[in-house]
Amino acid sequence: MTPTPHLTDIAARVERPAPFQPVDRSLLPDAGTATVDIVVPVYNEERALPGCLRTLHARLSEGFPFPWRITVADNASTDETLATARRLADELPGVGVVHLDRKGRGLALRTVWGASDADIVAYMDVDLSTGLDGLLPLVAPLASGHSDLAIGSRLAPGARTVRGPRREFVSRCYNGIIRLTHGVRFTDAQCGFKAARTEVLRPLLKVTRDDTWFFDTELLLLAEHNGLRVHEVPVDWVEDIDTRVDVVSTATDDLRGLWRMARLKASGGARVEVRPRPGPAAEHPDAVLAPVARRGVLSWEVGCFTAIGLVSTVGQALLYWLLRGWWSPAVANLVSLFVLTVLNTEANRRLTFRHSTALPARAHLGAGGLFVLGYLVTSAAVLWFKWLDPGASPAAETVVLAIASVAVTCVRFAVLRLAVFADPRGRTR
Repeated sequence: MTPTPHLTDIAARVERPAPFQPVDRSLLPDAGTATVDIVVPVYNEERALPGCLRTLHARLSEGFPFPWRITVADNASTDETLATARRLADELPGVGVVHLDRKGRGLALRTVWGASDADIVAYMDVDLSTGLDGLLPLVAPLASGHSDLAIGSRLAPGARTVRGPRREFVSRCYNGIIRLTHGVRFTDAQCGFKAARTEVLRPLLKVTRDDTWFFDTELLLLAEHNGLRVHEVPVDWVEDIDTRVDVVSTATDDLRGLWRMARLKASGGARVEVRPRPGPAAEHPDAVLAPVARRGVLSWEVGCFTAIGLVSTVGQALLYWLLRGWWSPAVANLVSLFVLTVLNTEANRRLTFRHSTALPARAHLGAGGLFVLGYLVTSAAVLWFKWLDPGASPAAETVVLAIASVAVTCVRFAVLRLAVFADPRGRTR
C-alpha cells in the first residue's frame, strides 16, 4: 500500500500565512477561544473564488464567535486562480494561501489540515452551495468537545435542497450503498461542508489514502469505525451547475473506495489510536441508578433478540401459512425462512448488537450459514411431522414449524453473539 503523502512529501507552499482574526468580545460576550481554520480547496476557480472569499469573509467578520482564518488551498490550478487568491489575501485580512503542485481535493485537505495549528479545521466548497447559516452549528459542538467531527447533510431531516433529479438520485443511491455495506449512521458523505477537531483528526489522516472525491467518505468511515462521534447539521443547499465533478467517474471511484475500505476494516488496518470517549454518566448528584448488572449489555441483547425473534417467528409462520396454499411445505418454508432471516439479521445488527463493529456483509454471511442450519432443522421437523400424520392440516404444520424455529433461534443467538458480532479485538462489549 502506498504510504500516505504528508506535507513534507508534497510541493506545498504557504504563500500567505494568515493570522487568526480576533473576536470582539464586547460585541460577542459568549465568544469561544477555540481557533478555526476554514479551508477552501480550489482547482481552476478564478471566476468563483472572489465572490466566495468576500462573502465568507464578511459573514465571519460580522459575528462568528471564534478566532478564525480562511486558507485557500490551490491544488495545481492551470488558470489565474493562484494569482487571484494572492490578490484577495492582500485585500482581506485573515485569508491565507497554500499552493500544491498536484491536483486533488482529498490531497489538498489532508495536506492543509495535517499542517494546521488550529483547534478546529473545516472546509467548504468554493461555490458556497451550502448555506453559511450552518457554519456555526457545524463548529459549535466541536468547540464544546461534545463531538469529534461535524458534517453538513442534505439528506438529514430538516435539510432543504435545490438540485436536479440526476444528482438527487445519484446522491441518495450512493449514501444508501454506504449504509447498506458499512452500516454507518451518517446520512450524507459527500456534502462539501465538514469540520473536525484537529487532535482527533490527525490519527485518521495517517490512514487515509484517497486524493480526490472519496476522501470525505473515507474519513467518515474511519471516524465511525474508531468510535468517534459524528454530528450532523441539516443544511440548505443550492446546486451550482458550474462544477468540476464528473459524476460517472466519481461514482465509479467511490465504489472502488468502499470496497477498499471494507477490506481495510476486515484486516484491522482501519484501527487508529484515538482517545476513547468516557462512558455516559448521570449529571444529577442524587440520581438513582440501577445496579450495573441490571444495566448490562447481555440483558439488553437477550431482551432485544427475544423480541425480534418472537416477531420473526410470528412473521415466518404467517408467511408460511400464506404460501402453503400454493407451494409444498419445503418450498413455502424456504421462502418464508429466507425473507424473515434477512429482516431478522438486519434488525439484530441495528438494535441487538448495535455496538458491534462487524460489517453488514459479515453479519449477513454469518446469518446465511445459520439460515442453512435453520432451514434443515425446520424442514426436517415439518417433514417428520407430515410423515407421522399425513393428514395434518397446514395450521398444525405451522405450530410444529414455530416450535422448531424457537429452538433454532436459541442457537442463532449464541452463534451471533459469540462469533458473528464478536469484537475482533477481543474486548467485551
